[in-house]
Amino acid sequence: MSALGIFIWELLGTGTLILLGTGVVANVVLRKNLGNNAGFLFVTFGWAFGVFTGASIAAPSGAHLNPAVTLGLAIAGKTPWEDVPIYVAGQMVGAIIGAVLCWATYKLQFDDHPEPENTLGVFSTGPQIRSYGWNLVTEIIGTFVLVAWILLSPTATAGEAGVPEFGNSALGYAGVSFVVLVIGISLGGPTGYAINPARDLGPRIAYALLLPIRGKRDGDWGYSWVPVVGPLAGGALAALLYLAVHNLT
Repeated sequence: MSALGIFIWELLGTGTLILLGTGVVANVVLRKNLGNNAGFLFVTFGWAFGVFTGASIAAPSGAHLNPAVTLGLAIAGKTPWEDVPIYVAGQMVGAIIGAVLCWATYKLQFDDHPEPENTLGVFSTGPQIRSYGWNLVTEIIGTFVLVAWILLSPTATAGEAGVPEFGNSALGYAGVSFVVLVIGISLGGPTGYAINPARDLGPRIAYALLLPIRGKRDGDWGYSWVPVVGPLAGGALAALLYLAVHNLT
């Protein structure tokens, strides 16, 4: 696929993911919404199905949607290194656009919200207990689970006597959505499970620089490196595990 093709499909898929993911948070957090106060479980399902929708759209490019996934696939030898910046550029631009579309969808609710200084959490993650080291560990572990599943999951093979064995590939993009769902439910409480640098940094940039929300706070830039470095480290570690396992078996 051409560089432009990768960029466009990743932009469209990531933009859809972020629109739906931040959209479910806005639905829960902002008042005068039908989903107001629906709770964290509601949010985890919204993000999971957002992954499924975005990945299905971005299927022509391989549906990375996540720089940590792209890095892991590159280290594992499944994505050319020269394509990595193109994937990441598409993901970042898509994430920014998705955040802007979320704001446009909920513009009236943002205007009505009584605590505009607390709206950053609609778009980006933050820790319940701030400790950069342990917050980083949480993001590394969550992303490690995601990328390890992508790399280690059995794929379709011919099987014995030509009978196909589909493995997890039979689930399609629903499979990774289930993994994102359980990561959110099981590991997402401490930091909000960014597990994707573009998912966090793109909307954070949009919030700080583009969105005209009256009374909003800054982008909490002191924390912003954690949901970038943590997922990249987790994705890299998962790829190293994949290489080690395949070298031993």
